[in-house]
Amino acid sequence: MDFSIDYIISRLSWEQIASAFLVLFAIIDVLGSTPIFISLKERGRPINALKATLLSTVLLVAFYYAGDAALKFFNVDIQSFAVAGAVLIFIVALEMLLDIEIFKYSGPSKEATLIPVVFPLIAGAGAFTTLLSLKAEYASTNIMIGLALNMIFVYIVIRAADKINRYVSQNIIYVLRKFFGVILLAIAVRLFTTNLLTLINS
Repeated sequence: MDFSIDYIISRLSWEQIASAFLVLFAIIDVLGSTPIFISLKERGRPINALKATLLSTVLLVAFYYAGDAALKFFNVDIQSFAVAGAVLIFIVALEMLLDIEIFKYSGPSKEATLIPVVFPLIAGAGAFTTLLSLKAEYASTNIMIGLALNMIFVYIVIRAADKINRYVSQNIIYVLRKFFGVILLAIAVRLFTTNLLTLINS
């Protein structure tokens, strides 16, 4: 595979980068998780922002590149996975819009940085599925840039969680959550119809 600078530049698409960033931003929803970060800190469970960001990035990138091999092992193509991912994204969007909990996040709670911050809040099933869903449509270079921008934002938000809680109205965070819920819903519908049509045609 060609990884030269010229090749990478030729693959750049600001539209795809913006779209990948927004999709991942909505699904990771780090702003919506801010109250959880604050609650963990108040209960004496500090969060290492840099460690959480690096671990999340490694997990997401590893799954992005190793996910195809895993799918091939189970004899599943990317379009089928994208359709399944669209259903998952649709459910996450419903959670955001209707203020309900469909996915139950439970597990060990001794280490706040790894669980629940890295997994499942940042690098969760929704983010994994979204990455492979995007892979069916966008160039990897653009997806990775969109992911990197999100991870920078994740680091900033975790570091500034207390300040965000102090200076940003909960109403604003609530409205943003609803706004990105609608975006996710539309993206889920598009991913579902596009990839389903591809499967039917093939």
